[in-house]
Amino acid sequence: MTQRAPLRVAVIGTGKMGADHVRRIEEVVSGARVSAVVDVDAERAKAVAARVDGCTAYTDVTTALAAADVDAVLIASSGPAHEAALLAALERDLPVLCEKPLTPDSASALRVLEAERKLGHRRVQVGFMRRYDAEYMKLKSLLETGQLGRPLMVHNRHRNAASPPFFTSDMLVSDSVAHETDVTRWLLGQEITAVTVLRPRPSANAPEDLQDPQFVVFETDGGAVVDVEIFVNCGFGYQVQAEVVCERGTARIGDGHAMVTNMAGRWGGTISQDFIDRFAEAYDRELQVWVDATRRGEVTGPSTWDGYAAAAVCEAGVRALNEGGRVQVELVERPPLY
Repeated sequence: MTQRAPLRVAVIGTGKMGADHVRRIEEVVSGARVSAVVDVDAERAKAVAARVDGCTAYTDVTTALAAADVDAVLIASSGPAHEAALLAALERDLPVLCEKPLTPDSASALRVLEAERKLGHRRVQVGFMRRYDAEYMKLKSLLETGQLGRPLMVHNRHRNAASPPFFTSDMLVSDSVAHETDVTRWLLGQEITAVTVLRPRPSANAPEDLQDPQFVVFETDGGAVVDVEIFVNCGFGYQVQAEVVCERGTARIGDGHAMVTNMAGRWGGTISQDFIDRFAEAYDRELQVWVDATRRGEVTGPSTWDGYAAAAVCEAGVRALNEGGRVQVELVERPPLY
């Protein structure tokens, strides 16, 4: 039997995330190889391409996607560059895995959604990797059994050891809480209808003028209330935790107690220091699922609609942060394709 050729992937963006995805495709994922990398920084693109046999470096997305050895696209560039790359891929009807955000705002997300809708079939999977984390998958499966009853509340904690120097108060919502936005919609199967953001006094460890931490509250169309503690300068590590409170019980994930040690009069474990470490297996699983589905001619996972909905919720959240009060989420009617 003739072995099928691997999926030839162009990776757009060769920064921390893009370079890690190139490594992942080459060393972890089966059925794919990196045939092209694209970055506005030509030297960085060349350096990444040099580590992969048969990989070509480009500085222009359109040129890369027109290459004969590109079957699919992985977008890991900065958020503002996503729309142009997505539209270029959709124009060529190429399958895409796009790191979150789909785009930074709902208006541009709608333009991408409309371009995909005109094709008449899905082409885009959005990289909300928590859906592929073993703990979140187990929690989702438990909720779907119905044995805990209807979900009433969800408590989330999202902590980073330190924020990058470019981080703004708005980005705590648009870049960090975006994950809780998607996971809330996915776990509960409900849309978020309103957002409120409370502002505790800033931590002394936060950079000047950064409103950190924040306390975000979602309301859903199913009557659930969801809170998110976002604290990006906690100082001790990276933590993501969630507890769902239902009518007949609760379920909690993210305690990080895979191994507990006892020694020298102390007990304890370790805390991840960044998201790439904490969600390494989720990223591996996400890419393998995408490659397998793409080779079958299918598109699964978070859709362009999910990316648009997350952008709309985050926009409402940023308004709530800056203007105060409760802000309603405005969504267009969901197209039949999604």
